[in-house]
Amino acid sequence: MKSVLISALVAAGVMVSAPAFANKELATKSACLACHAVDKKLVGPAYQDIAKKYKASDEAMLIAKVKAGGKGVWGPIPMPPNAAVKDEDIKTLVKWILAGAK
Repeated sequence: MKSVLISALVAAGVMVSAPAFANKELATKSACLACHAVDKKLVGPAYQDIAKKYKASDEAMLIAKVKAGGKGVWGPIPMPPNAAVKDEDIKTLVKWILAGAK
């Protein structure tokens, strides 16, 4: 019985951490991590810095920015449009970023 309980707790832990892992995988698959990192500035800002600057109420604006690209928000280097990334994937990524990208 004790081993069943431990197995259930381990499985629950994996399920809780899976969305964060999956979203980092999605960021990698979508080529976002070529310019961004979770916790440090690369070409673009760190996802954790984005999460500090914006609120959940900015989600729609950020989704539009990621889709269309943009410039002038974080510096002189523009972010290219991400028209090839599915809308639902962009929404998932923006939610993950706004949640702190952990």
